[in-house]
Amino acid sequence: MNSPYRDNFRIQGYRFGEGAKTLAIVGAMRGDEVQQQYICSQLVSRLTMMEQRGEIVDGHSLLVIPSCNPFSMNVCRRFWAMDSTDINRMFPGYDQGETTQRIAAAIFTALNGFEYGLQLASYYVPGDFIPHVRMLKTGYEDVETARLFGMKYVTICKPRPFDTTLLNYNWQLWATKAFSVYAGQTNQIDLKTSGETIDAILRMMQRTGIVSHGSLGAAYESVVIDEVELLHVKARHAGIFYRLVNAGSRVFPGESLAHIIDPYNGQILNDVKATVEGTVFFAHNRPVVLQNALLFMIHTL
Repeated sequence: MNSPYRDNFRIQGYRFGEGAKTLAIVGAMRGDEVQQQYICSQLVSRLTMMEQRGEIVDGHSLLVIPSCNPFSMNVCRRFWAMDSTDINRMFPGYDQGETTQRIAAAIFTALNGFEYGLQLASYYVPGDFIPHVRMLKTGYEDVETARLFGMKYVTICKPRPFDTTLLNYNWQLWATKAFSVYAGQTNQIDLKTSGETIDAILRMMQRTGIVSHGSLGAAYESVVIDEVELLHVKARHAGIFYRLVNAGSRVFPGESLAHIIDPYNGQILNDVKATVEGTVFFAHNRPVVLQNALLFMIHTL
């Protein structure tokens, strides 16, 4: 698209292999998804070398789009820089609509028809996750293929009405086996979780016969959970958030998870404690929280 600022708006994709449209991978849809774009950049580098070595199996073509929103990333805005709309809430798009609807329509045209679709996604609440694969329950979700990533968790969730405009949801309706991969972080690069995620994606590609050599990293026997099973822990007060445990920590009843501190006098307003034994699946990571904000999600089994 033409742009009134600097260069025109372009979305760059990298194609590998030849033949049937097998796998499409999408990175940063929002301007703060730095970890997601980094992972895609590393996949482009790895797939380039693998193609040169003949390790992409004949008859398979791949598409990798590292970033769908470079304008917002350039100015450090999560959503579309002009009007704060979310491209990932605009699918399947409308090529005669508003700007983000047109962008979504162009992206979806390029992505439609692939057997597998993989989005490096981020959560609507800022925080750290255990890396995992997530699917919406549309009736077309493919749990067995999700297990092939070898990540610790596979989660499924019932879509809410506004989830019907997500890329993942529409991919599934158009007969693509779609998976959202949450890589632990969003607005910063974590080499450990990004490495685990890259290994998982290459492992899935090897196990589905797309590439002949995949990941050498350790794989998990994935635990499948419905997101309604996760215990949500929320803030009783607003204030400075001092976290005591991390995503992946094992916690026990009565253990302190975080302190919420009065920003003026330093008093502890809320000693956030675990009420169950479980694993911290998600942990808020911003230094300030509002009352009733989501702080932790705990898997109790």
